[in-house]
Amino acid sequence: MTTALTLSHRRDAMAFREPFRISGYLFDSMPAVIATISDGEVTGRGEAAGVYYLGDDPDHIERELERCRAQVEAGTDREELRGLLPPGGARNALDCALWELESLRAGTPVWKLAGVAPPKPLVTTFTLPAEDPAEILRRLDDLPTLRAIKLKLEGDLAGDSERVRAVRAARPNVWLGVDANQGYGGDDLDGLVAMLVREKVLLLEQPVRRGEEALLDNWRSPIPVVADESIQDLVELEAQHRRFQVLNIKLDKCGGLTEALMMAERGRRLGMKIMVGNMAGATLSTAPAFVLAQLCDVVDLDGPWFVADDPLAASLYADGEIMVPAHLWGAG
Repeated sequence: MTTALTLSHRRDAMAFREPFRISGYLFDSMPAVIATISDGEVTGRGEAAGVYYLGDDPDHIERELERCRAQVEAGTDREELRGLLPPGGARNALDCALWELESLRAGTPVWKLAGVAPPKPLVTTFTLPAEDPAEILRRLDDLPTLRAIKLKLEGDLAGDSERVRAVRAARPNVWLGVDANQGYGGDDLDGLVAMLVREKVLLLEQPVRRGEEALLDNWRSPIPVVADESIQDLVELEAQHRRFQVLNIKLDKCGGLTEALMMAERGRRLGMKIMVGNMAGATLSTAPAFVLAQLCDVVDLDGPWFVADDPLAASLYADGEIMVPAHLWGAG
C-alpha cells in the first residue's frame, strides 16, 4: 500500500440480552474494540473482544493498537502485521480491517481474496449457559429455530449431568455438544465421558485447564475432544495437536482471519477436524469468521444473537443456519 492510511478505534459495550454463565465466569457483556483503517476513500473495519482469560481486554487491545499506529498508517500489510503484534485482539482487529480495506479497494469479495468458495448458509450451534436445568430450558425456548446446541458445563459432574439430561430430554434429536471451559480434572474425565455417551453428546470441548493438557496424554475419549483455550495460534497448534481431535479456531485468539486460514489448513494436514468459534461479538466480528466457517466441520457463530443491540443479528439466522451476506463486510 502506498497511500497514507489513517487508523482509528473506538469501544463498544457489547451488552448481552441476559447474563451468561460458564465455568468460573458470569458475563453480562463482552466489551469490544472496533478498529478502522481508511485511505480517505474506503474504510476497512475489524472488531475484537480479545481473550479475557489471558488479560487481553479492551485496555490492552487499545494500547497495542497505539503501539503499532505508525507502522499501520505507513502501510503495513497483513503478513507484516503478524510480525508486529502477537496473536490476540489487537492483531485481529487490524487484520480484519486490512482484509476489508483490500476487498473494497479491489472491488472483490473477501471470500474470493481468501481463496474460499462462495459463502453458503451453514448450520450453527446455539449456546446454552451453565445454569440450573429450569433456567436452561427457559433459555432454550427463547432461542430461534435450531439444529445444533452447545451446552456450557460448570465442572461439577452431578450438576452437569442434570443439565445434559434436561437438554437431551427437551431436544432428543438435536445435535448436542458440550463445552467444559477448562472445568474438569483428570480424575473426573471417565465419569464425564460415560455420562456424555449415554446422552448421545457428540463433542466435548476443552475439558481440562490450559497448561494441564498432559492430563489427556494417556486418556482416550469415544467422543471427539476439542481444543479451545489450549490452542491459540499456529505455534500452539504444533505443540498440542496430538492431544485433541478437533481444533476450535477463534479470530480473537489467533489474531485475525489471516492466521485463522493458515491454522485451518495446517489442522487439516495434522488430521484434525476444524471448528470456528467466537468470543461473543456482533455481526462485524462474525463476518470474517463466517468466511473461515466455509472450511469448517463445526460452526459455532451464535454471538450476534446474544448481543442486546445488534440490529442485524436477527437477519443472520434462519432454520438453524447462519448466513452473513458478503456485502456486510467488504465488497459484495
